[in-house]
Amino acid sequence: MKPILQVQAVEKYYGNKSQMTKALDVVDLEVNKGEFVAIMGPSGSGKTTLLNCLATIDTVTTGNIIVNERDVTRLSGQALAKFRRDELGFVFQDFNLLDTLTAFENIALALTIQKVPAKEVRARVEAVSEKLGVKEFLTKYPYELSGGQQQRIAAARAIVTNPTLVLADEPTGALDSQSARQLLTLFEQLHQELEATLVMVTHDPFTASYAQRIVFLKDGKFFTELTRGDLSRQAFFTRLMEVVSLLGGEQNVL
Repeated sequence: MKPILQVQAVEKYYGNKSQMTKALDVVDLEVNKGEFVAIMGPSGSGKTTLLNCLATIDTVTTGNIIVNERDVTRLSGQALAKFRRDELGFVFQDFNLLDTLTAFENIALALTIQKVPAKEVRARVEAVSEKLGVKEFLTKYPYELSGGQQQRIAAARAIVTNPTLVLADEPTGALDSQSARQLLTLFEQLHQELEATLVMVTHDPFTASYAQRIVFLKDGKFFTELTRGDLSRQAFFTRLMEVVSLLGGEQNVL
């Protein structure tokens, strides 16, 4: 079976011929269905650029990104819009919930755009919100919810369409420590119980230690990777910190 995500020899340049910056330098990555992968690296390593390319927010200069056996680097116009709508889910640092909509309406929005029948929308929203522990908040507006509750609503919105790939950009960055732990436990639940495929960019070693696998970038290139396997999260975190020190110290990663 082929991986859900394949990044093949991707390069990304910014600037012009007189002042060219190479943000990604022949990056390769494969992610299988149901995996939870974190991407880490020092500032300027290219991790955010890579996520933006996966999200089709940015375009690659050379190389290919294959999602579900489809080369998304060749998509444009309506085909690209349909890919984003149907295949991707997003969890952002600042939640990106609409204040004028209730939690239910925020989660349901993507289904409404897909023209899912109203009866099915309600059933799917209620099912996913119950699994994520936010069903009791569905009638509330974002400003009535805590940061952790808002992020759980955002996670429910990201997976309610059953996307091929969920992309998370510094998802714990705006949360207190307790809410961050709850969200990370939720991410573990998403890939273990719901077989969601998650790719998360984070600067935080603690956050990354919840992933199954961590890919490290340095100077736009693949540096190394760690696989958790049967290790406890604490033991995995210890190994992770050893790699962080090789990357130049924690102060350059955070």
